[in-house]
Amino acid sequence: MVSEILLEIVTAIGRFLLNPLLYITIVFATLLGYRRVKQERKYFNRRIIWGWTELIGQWKDGWLYALIISLISMVAGLTVPKVFLIIVIAVSIVALALYFMNALSPILTMGIATLAIWAMSSYNWSFSWRNISLTGVNLEDGAIVTITILVGLCVIAEGLLIRRAAMNVTTPCMEKTKRGMQAIVYRSRNVWVLPIFFVIPGDAIAAVLPYWPQFTIGDTSFALILFPLVIGFSKLIRKELPVLILPKIGRSVLILGQLILIGGLAAYLEPLIGFITLALGAIIRIIISIYYAGQDKTDHYAIAPSTKGAIIAAVLPDSPAEKMGLLAGECIRKVNGVAIFTENELYEALQLNAAHCRLEVLDRNNEIRLTQHVIYSNDHYRIGLLLAEQRDV
Repeated sequence: MVSEILLEIVTAIGRFLLNPLLYITIVFATLLGYRRVKQERKYFNRRIIWGWTELIGQWKDGWLYALIISLISMVAGLTVPKVFLIIVIAVSIVALALYFMNALSPILTMGIATLAIWAMSSYNWSFSWRNISLTGVNLEDGAIVTITILVGLCVIAEGLLIRRAAMNVTTPCMEKTKRGMQAIVYRSRNVWVLPIFFVIPGDAIAAVLPYWPQFTIGDTSFALILFPLVIGFSKLIRKELPVLILPKIGRSVLILGQLILIGGLAAYLEPLIGFITLALGAIIRIIISIYYAGQDKTDHYAIAPSTKGAIIAAVLPDSPAEKMGLLAGECIRKVNGVAIFTENELYEALQLNAAHCRLEVLDRNNEIRLTQHVIYSNDHYRIGLLLAEQRDV
């Protein structure tokens, strides 16, 4: 019995490795990192974040959520149709090809797949291509319940990823304001892969676990598949600092996921609730994106040159500035007792005491604090700070 289950898990992993979406997403994350580094060097003449951050974060950030969803999926036996996963693959590939990352929200990719299955079932549509055959499934037999529950869990994971991981690859760039100044804006582009075990109709498990799964779609035998669910997120941030706005967006998406999950559980009693939940969930997710995008259509910038001093646009990782606790959005008024407004003035002030750096900083709450740090020969020559200042781009 154990050997048969292990064999099924190995088979599920084999299906995962044969999935074209897996490799397309890996290439996409690599290109994201390349484009980001190119942009950072264009505006700041240096790389801010390591070029492989997107690719590593693609797997590292979401594995725990994928594990939890997989356990719930397998223990409860949340069966989904094969055609559902095939359509999710197609929708995800199209969204990646069009560079439409916000369309990779699970409520949209999985919602479109559900709509397609419903249409094929209602109008007797079918599609065949080589060895792949797509036919409709009667969702009211149980699939609408399992799909809605899984969508809710995946949207919850999306919200948590936005709250906790989107900052990892948020990078500054410059934008000319209506007044002709060069303000700082931030771009966050993330693509995460959640390797989730889904239960699908098959012939591998019935003999081993005859009373599993509990949530079925009319089939009598089942199998496992390890599926690379792709979640995307993109945001241009002007009005607020990323560390403030991204948790708000993540919280909104997290609440939406919880509501979808409740709707999925209610669909067990009335399947129509599942359809309504997915439709409303997709609409609300689009509204969330439009709402936060609209907030940034403004001439007010969180980071722009100031007469108060030098505004910090970014702090390089593992730099003296990071060790001093300096944060983006703070204003450096003096370095070694000298007032500064630009990076050149910062560098000149540092030369007054090459072995020590003493800063007077106006923090985000407009409170003055002093910080200092010993400068070593291998430290960044400008202590790892990127400042907002007037320059040609």
